[in-house]
Amino acid sequence: MITEKKFPMTASGKQKLEEELDFLKSVKRKEVVERIKIARSHGDLSENSEYDSAKEDQGFLEGKIASIESMIRNAVIITADELNTDEVRLGKTVTFKELPDGDEETYTIVGSAEANPIEGLISNDSPIAKGLIGRSKGDQVKIITPGGEMSVTILDIK
Repeated sequence: MITEKKFPMTASGKQKLEEELDFLKSVKRKEVVERIKIARSHGDLSENSEYDSAKEDQGFLEGKIASIESMIRNAVIITADELNTDEVRLGKTVTFKELPDGDEETYTIVGSAEANPIEGLISNDSPIAKGLIGRSKGDQVKIITPGGEMSVTILDIK
């Protein structure tokens, strides 16, 4: 039997996924079905690019719905006990400074299902998070990224 991947996430992250799933099923799915219905009414489906496009979008949407359902089904919620520690862990917000004289950066480490670097949410599977997890405030850490090696000092953990 194949074991499905677990998706660690915060309770709010799971709630966002559930809201997105509801939107995709109740709104987007109906929109795509309507597009297919309209495209079918135009006649010969073998030369109907609108129909082909709508069917392609339907396949993409159904794949996304299945993916989100799997993430929700296999969610592992990060508890408050796991957050009550002074070391970098999943669910913690970390501020660090790149050495020797880089800018301060702040990220919250979340599960891959919640990751959104633009919003400061990085996946626990990312090179930066992997380098920081288990470390404490004041630690200097070398992190191997696709762009090369970087050294940081952890300034704060919340």
